[in-house]
Amino acid sequence: MADVHTKEIRSYNMSQIRSKNTKPELIVRKYLFANGFRYRLHSKSLPGKPDIVLPKYRTVIFVHGCFWHGHEGCKYFVVPKTRTKWWKDKINTNNANDKKVSKILKSLGWKVLTIFECELKLKKQINTLNKISKKINELSRQNISKANTNY
Repeated sequence: MADVHTKEIRSYNMSQIRSKNTKPELIVRKYLFANGFRYRLHSKSLPGKPDIVLPKYRTVIFVHGCFWHGHEGCKYFVVPKTRTKWWKDKINTNNANDKKVSKILKSLGWKVLTIFECELKLKKQINTLNKISKKINELSRQNISKANTNY
């Protein structure tokens, strides 16, 4: 099946897809800030340039697009019908990079949270954001208890 757009229109459409400051990322950032969490953005000093870095909690958050990161079982992830092999390779490479970066960050002592865009749609949004907050607080308590047992 041929592409429904001309090469120029497809190129323009793809150029409009952002990698930073996406709507799902902004939702998470606004929630975190409103709940007292302070963070850094897109830290180039950490592997994978995490979307959100919470230095106080040694936690990073990646906000992934369902399509670009091949979110299995998600209605927003559909392999395109044109250039299927190329897209599968691209998405598999993204997944491999995600796993590699996560492993490196964990070995450096960082906690890694990954959120997919479908988890931030209206029906799931509040539940997902509350889970993020709860997880960060749990990780914080674990760090405090580890620090107390090191004496």
